[in-house]
Amino acid sequence: MRSVRKLICLLVTVLLLGYGCAQKQNDSPFKITVIPLELKGFSIPGQSIYFLVTVSEEAKKDAVTITASSSGADITVVSKDIIEGQVAEIIVAPKAESSGKTITVDIEGNRGSVKDKKSVTFEVIEGEDDRKEYAEELLTMFIPFLAEKHPEFKINADTKWTGTMVSPQWLVVSHYLFFSDEWELHLEWHVMIPPSDWARIDLRHRADETKPSSAFEVSSVSGKTDPIPIEVPTEVWR
Repeated sequence: MRSVRKLICLLVTVLLLGYGCAQKQNDSPFKITVIPLELKGFSIPGQSIYFLVTVSEEAKKDAVTITASSSGADITVVSKDIIEGQVAEIIVAPKAESSGKTITVDIEGNRGSVKDKKSVTFEVIEGEDDRKEYAEELLTMFIPFLAEKHPEFKINADTKWTGTMVSPQWLVVSHYLFFSDEWELHLEWHVMIPPSDWARIDLRHRADETKPSSAFEVSSVSGKTDPIPIEVPTEVWR
């Protein structure tokens, strides 16, 4: 009977020690990286600005929690607990009252008692999304091609997209961002007469990529040419 009691006590001790180890915080230092630290121009109220956040190799196993705050914008964090190789997204939507102002977004990584912080600042100007309808029209030129030629992307006519204007002050070349559950699709088009009326897309896998991994072009929109692969940009467009 005593041996049974000893065995039970030993098991309880082991369990309690294991629980204590599981509860122990990882207080080792780490670094966060925010992409980009500067926009390509201005923003407008209601635009969704996606900042990408990664953590250094010191976070191979124990996740870092990403948070963000700003008095001039509404903020959503996607995939807030990340380890090395994963990507969190900070979605920043400037408020209407921020028009004509410069706003700052503070982004922070937390693990145990250790923190790392970055800040990004950008200007908000008056404006509205006047490119959505045409951007959606151009997007449809690429979807059948992606579904047929690149089934590994799992992009097809049933894929749901949300869109946001980007770089509102750029006129000759317009830019728009689309997001599905898995992909970020950057669309740009040249506002010129044929045969220079091209449209291009590049794709970033949202969960684990910080820059595009594939890109395609329709060389003439009016000519309805088939998409072809092109050189992949070296950075995400913001």
